[in-house]
Amino acid sequence: MDFDLNEEQSLLQDSIRRTLTDRYGFEARRGFMASETGWSRELWAQYAELGLLGLPFSEEDGGFGGGAEEMLILAEQMGRFITLEPWFSTLVLGGGFLRHGADAGLRGELVPGIAGGETLLAFAQQERQSRYDLHDVQTTAKRDGSGWVITGRKGMVLHGDTADHFIVTARTGGGQRDRQGVGVFLVPKGEASSIRGFRQVDGSRAAEVAFENARASHCLSEDGMDLVDRVVDEAIAALAAEAVGAMDVVHGMTVDYMKTRTQFGRPIGSFQALQHKAADMLVAIEQSRSMAYFAAMASRGEDAAERRRDMHAVKVQVGRASRLVGQLSIQLHGGIAMTMEYAAGHYFKRLTVNEATFGDTDHHLRALSDAGGLVQAA
Repeated sequence: MDFDLNEEQSLLQDSIRRTLTDRYGFEARRGFMASETGWSRELWAQYAELGLLGLPFSEEDGGFGGGAEEMLILAEQMGRFITLEPWFSTLVLGGGFLRHGADAGLRGELVPGIAGGETLLAFAQQERQSRYDLHDVQTTAKRDGSGWVITGRKGMVLHGDTADHFIVTARTGGGQRDRQGVGVFLVPKGEASSIRGFRQVDGSRAAEVAFENARASHCLSEDGMDLVDRVVDEAIAALAAEAVGAMDVVHGMTVDYMKTRTQFGRPIGSFQALQHKAADMLVAIEQSRSMAYFAAMASRGEDAAERRRDMHAVKVQVGRASRLVGQLSIQLHGGIAMTMEYAAGHYFKRLTVNEATFGDTDHHLRALSDAGGLVQAA
């Protein structure tokens, strides 16, 4: 199988990297983090000019017709610069629900605004009791005439404080932990009764959002766990690629530091024990890169059970590698890596948040074991 980028994909990768290299230095990132929104709207508009915000959508819907490979390229480059903009919440999560769950009319209504940088989406799913279980939903959706009203609270809504629309999971029937009866709704920001934004440990933004008889503008599915699983599987593929980009940079940063930091009159990189640690990091990154490619292909699978097993395995491998690379980077840098003024710690924080998003390593290892492993016995 050929994993080389074609000409168009190479141009896409180069244009993203050039833009971020010019605009996303470490000090610039700290400035974006300290701004009112916690990210750069000016740079978001530049993403739109480059066509990045229309990447996952079909040309018929007003996008640029990119696929899983193009989103892998985007995610990896965003990871290299640990960007703060809401590309994951709007394009991967919100875009996934629109592509797989919305009708042509709704896609035609929202996609041009997303591609142009004017419309932001956020996925409001997690609740206080749900932890990593996507189907554990207490928020309710009740019919009101021809529409639905939503009541409940959602936490850890990625970029929820700046979203224009929420994609909300709410129970239309069944018990709190039943897979059946979980609907998926589009709710305008103005319908939320309260939105409390906060900064995560890695500097990215999230929010707690409350709905009190909020009127949904559209119902994407009255029984939508299959839809939720599909979108989250694509999100896991994007998280894997983002982690590879971040790990790649922090590994290079660590090796460079080992060449210049001296101890006992010689660079610490000359000590064989530390060379072994750097080599362990590289092996883990290359294994994760292979899993990210695998995830991009597997995310398109139509067999939901097989696709879920694949994504459990991806989460386990990339999660383990993220922890190894992040921790070794901190250890090999020594005390400097613990300061806010040095980038290595910020990469470690992003890898830590990435590993916990939609289930940490232990959660997915248990789920993979319960599913019988990655390769099913004949």
